[in-house]
Amino acid sequence: MFQKPTTLKESPSQTAGPYVHIGATPNWVEITGVWEEDLGLVIVGPETKGERIIVKGRIFDGSGNAIKDALVESWQADAAGLYNSREEMRGQADPNFAGWGRQPTDATTGEYRFETIKPGRVPYRDGRPMAPHITFWIVARGINIGLHTRMYFGDEEAANAECPVLARIEHKFRVPTLIASRSEENGMPTYTFDIHLQGEKETVFFDI
Repeated sequence: MFQKPTTLKESPSQTAGPYVHIGATPNWVEITGVWEEDLGLVIVGPETKGERIIVKGRIFDGSGNAIKDALVESWQADAAGLYNSREEMRGQADPNFAGWGRQPTDATTGEYRFETIKPGRVPYRDGRPMAPHITFWIVARGINIGLHTRMYFGDEEAANAECPVLARIEHKFRVPTLIASRSEENGMPTYTFDIHLQGEKETVFFDI
């Protein structure tokens, strides 16, 4: 006997916060004993190859206010342009480089901060080299689905000009929302990448 087909109702959407920190960064919210340190806290080690850099910035809502309870994850290639992934088929990535980090925004300043290395160039799906970049994933209360974006380096003008991904952005005036400015902090190259969720300066997000 065949059962009568039924239609299931869509489940209500849910936001990621404010409880995402309890599971993702328990030590940061003073829940100790889960693990020694929060996952993603350290990306590089003493033997990691490549140029050491700092990446920092703030995440702003549509009113221009810094979000102080967001969670940011970074994903990137190593200095040779290889990913620390089982799906990497082009070679062996640096075993001393995690390639992934996770940081909450500061409860006072709203700033996130990663100590990492400048990534190498990675080929696009047609083989053309993309400009060096770091992928970011952002969640916070009020965001139903995590947002993906990329940070490109302001001192990589030639590589940015020929990057096939940046070339696909239809509204060219929005490309600068993906470019981080360079400065120095205690002698270390520092890139500032502010992310705007809405408004006039809204960052380009990728549907992946």
